[in-house]
Amino acid sequence: MSDQPLRLGLAGLGAVGGSVARLVAERAAEFATRYGKRPIAAAYSARSQGLRGLPLEGAAYFSNAVEMAASAEIDVFIELIGGAEGVALDAVRAALARGVSVVTANKAMLAAHGLELAALAERGGATLAFEAAVGGGVPVIKTLREALAGNRITRVSGILNGTCNYILSRMEGERLPFDVCLKEAQRLGYAEADPTFDIGGFDTAHKIAILASLAFGHAVDAEGVSVEGIETITLADLMAADDLGFRIKLLGVAARTDHGVETRVHPTMVAKSSSLAQTMGVLNAVTIDGDAIGSLTLVGPGAGGAATASAVLADIADIARGASALAFGRPAAALSAPERASIQRHEGGYYVRFSVLDRPGAMATIAGRMAERAISLESIVQKRAEGDARDHVPVVMVSHATSETAIREAVAMTLQDGVIREKPQIIRIERT
Repeated sequence: MSDQPLRLGLAGLGAVGGSVARLVAERAAEFATRYGKRPIAAAYSARSQGLRGLPLEGAAYFSNAVEMAASAEIDVFIELIGGAEGVALDAVRAALARGVSVVTANKAMLAAHGLELAALAERGGATLAFEAAVGGGVPVIKTLREALAGNRITRVSGILNGTCNYILSRMEGERLPFDVCLKEAQRLGYAEADPTFDIGGFDTAHKIAILASLAFGHAVDAEGVSVEGIETITLADLMAADDLGFRIKLLGVAARTDHGVETRVHPTMVAKSSSLAQTMGVLNAVTIDGDAIGSLTLVGPGAGGAATASAVLADIADIARGASALAFGRPAAALSAPERASIQRHEGGYYVRFSVLDRPGAMATIAGRMAERAISLESIVQKRAEGDARDHVPVVMVSHATSETAIREAVAMTLQDGVIREKPQIIRIERT
């Protein structure tokens, strides 16, 4: 066992920061034995001074995280403040510029500034580590960057937001409406007071952009991700999915195509037999497809103080034993410009739920519009539920593989034809 210290500076003492402080204190002796250095919380930065019941005795307090990052009192800067800009970014830049390694859980910052920060780390001889930024306690970053180095990755897809997965799981399992499940998620602390970042799909978009960079070797491209949230998902959609043998999940998908890399976030119907469909509650799951391994799925807690702190400690362990890896698996200068594949070229099956006016010829008009766009239909289900208005009929259509452009054009024409009461619900179907 070594008593050589590894002096940590903790920026942010929220749920994750507090859990990191506790884990460092609890695991210090074992950590030293396994990795050659004893981690100690040498400094911390928070809104106000005070230990908050945490094992931070003797740690120096900094009111300004940037000053702590530039201090000679720390060897590793742990950024747990959050936010793409502001003090978090300034502090990480300050640490990397003077050659201090950084561990962060900040996916928004990486999505916006990942290439810049990776290059800065390389110039300063430092490590930029971010296992905790995607998947919480699920070790997907190291898996893509290191464990699967012998593979050509073709696709990464997953459930990357525990808030959305919790809401959809509760809606399906207890037949509760969206707004009720959202309020419960907020009460339990799974969702923020303003949940837009989660339920709108933006959190997942940042994460899939990071995974796509690691998988395909291009710069992080959050702006190239097509994003849809779960706000429009209804009980009718979940029940229809159940009848068809599917579950609805918010998926982040990054895939190589003949037209470039397709990155998208949207509600998706997945077969009940799949690993992703069986991931319920606040769990995360990521499926990676590679030429040598076939398909690999990682499942685990995607959020929470302890799970995320576990990922932070894994990065600290790598730094302690000198196992420095390039942030995105390649030199920053070797990360190519992203070659985006338009979502309009995406091909697959689609679920479409119409509210069809109950009059002669309405269904024939819809079927005709589908045929005009060469869309082959796998099934058509008409089911009027008790309490439904009598002037329209709920109809669900499932298509065989077709293009995004074709299905959107066909649906737009039915709206113009005046045979449906409201904008239809369209959900992509993933059969792999």
